[in-house]
Amino acid sequence: MKHTILKCLGIAFVVSLGIAPAKAQNTLTDPEIAHVAVTANSIDIGYAEIAKEKSKDADVLNFAKAMASDHKAVIDQAVALVTKLHVTPADNGVSKKMLADAEKTKKMLRSKSGKAFDKAYIDNEVAYHKAVIAAVETVLIPQSHNAELKDLLQKVAPTLKTHLEHAEMVQSNFNGHGSKHMGKM
Repeated sequence: MKHTILKCLGIAFVVSLGIAPAKAQNTLTDPEIAHVAVTANSIDIGYAEIAKEKSKDADVLNFAKAMASDHKAVIDQAVALVTKLHVTPADNGVSKKMLADAEKTKKMLRSKSGKAFDKAYIDNEVAYHKAVIAAVETVLIPQSHNAELKDLLQKVAPTLKTHLEHAEMVQSNFNGHGSKHMGKM
């Protein structure tokens, strides 16, 4: 259980720069990374909430429920970690950009319905997780100064890859390659 919580907490920090790793050329401080982490988790919860409202697809709903649950737990754990580390999260350009981009994505998602919504949602989740994996490996780990945070980020990559695989599996259902379409081959 503790290992799972740590992995989820790592997701918070990984997601933090996953949206735009190329924009993160300036080194972020640990307090800035903490702020971005909470922001990123809140954003993905928002996407999941939209999916839970709009989708009727069982696979999409299950994925959205998992993302909402994981990220809600991460926010609680992130608060515990920053409290333990005596870190006050600091707003920054990355978190502001993430919020602005998220509003555009939410607007796009809300404009769709049915299968078009499901595909747009899961396509966004695939892209989001790919960016997160790239960010953890190329931005967050190198920029982390706190040894505990750096260790956590190094341990989170397998969980991120599992989330990506899950999202890609759901995505393949909408591209005609998944189990829902196996009987049509």
